[in-house]
Amino acid sequence: MSSTRSHDPVHLAQALIRCRSVTPAEGGALTWLAGQLEPVGFTCHRLTMSEPGTPDVQNLYARLGTGSPHLCFAGHTDVVPAGDEAAWTRPPFGAEIADGALYGRGAADMKGGVACFLAAALDYLGANGGLKRGSLSFLITGDEESVAINGTPKLLAWLKARGEMLDACLVGEPASDEAVGDQIKIGRRGYVNARVVVHGKQGHSAYGERAENPIPKLARIIDRLSTTPLDNGTEHFQPSSLQATIVSVPNAATNVIPGSAQANFNIRYNDLHTRSKVEAWVREHCEIAAKEVGATFSLSFEGTGNVFLTKPGPLVDTMRAAIQGVTGREPALATTGGTSDARFIKDFCPVVEVGLRNATAHQVDEHVALADLVTLTQIYRRFIERYFAA
Repeated sequence: MSSTRSHDPVHLAQALIRCRSVTPAEGGALTWLAGQLEPVGFTCHRLTMSEPGTPDVQNLYARLGTGSPHLCFAGHTDVVPAGDEAAWTRPPFGAEIADGALYGRGAADMKGGVACFLAAALDYLGANGGLKRGSLSFLITGDEESVAINGTPKLLAWLKARGEMLDACLVGEPASDEAVGDQIKIGRRGYVNARVVVHGKQGHSAYGERAENPIPKLARIIDRLSTTPLDNGTEHFQPSSLQATIVSVPNAATNVIPGSAQANFNIRYNDLHTRSKVEAWVREHCEIAAKEVGATFSLSFEGTGNVFLTKPGPLVDTMRAAIQGVTGREPALATTGGTSDARFIKDFCPVVEVGLRNATAHQVDEHVALADLVTLTQIYRRFIERYFAA
């Protein structure tokens, strides 16, 4: 790698961390990033997306070249709140270096990853006198850590309306576990949230026969959903999971039987299912349990996370070779963890996730080892070179 300051991922990451881009605020991060890309020939589009009832969000799409193959790097510069800043040993937006690590909100998730790809791209373009074939782009959003409505989905719709196509996408989420590059995320489980409300009849607890207590009936439904497996997993995915996350009763008196009781569930499903199939499964098992105890219930769903899988092929092989060339290790192909914006991108092109380690993401004193920033930049640099090889 070039040792020039403009190609130094640590310096670039520091500049990004110092931008207070707490979701959905832009905080100067996209302005700074565009300022790095425009001088080397990228055409930058700053796009503010909106939706009734949600905050307006600023986004950045920057492209160099017009032809194929088109490689896109996708990421986000918004970060979660720092929380109690007094609990941090170093200022969350100070980007201080100590004991071989860079500290700050977003160091791991995912300003560090954005900085590494920027450093790799600048080094590649400088070493090769520009981009000789195809197109290279950055798709950077400002609401990944929020509702994820006015970022990636709308940027992709905007690209489609312009007739722009992506041939491959790399998402820079902190997808590594014990060491940088130890796994390539080739998929993520889908998710949906379910809410079950059991309707009863309010009454005095001393006269239970005159009321209808919804709590035991809800408990039966919770037990049914929680103990019935959706599946046993697939070739690339672990078993689907349904977890009860909230149980609530609108009641503050110990001598009153409530009129209703509610439970919320978070469901993470693999590639055996679609959203509609999961919803049908939940409804079926609610009805079975409700029939056993004579419950009347209502059911609703929300969530935007669809399952995706990029099966091993040219994109995965190119990334695997880049990781092996830099680290000497064989990366695992993983589909674990939560969701990412790759769930939207998968409908446009093959997509994989490779990034920094996720050990301190969203935590107080979030930090990343300086050596990890260097290693990830080298992986990205080799990946770009292999992707655009004639």
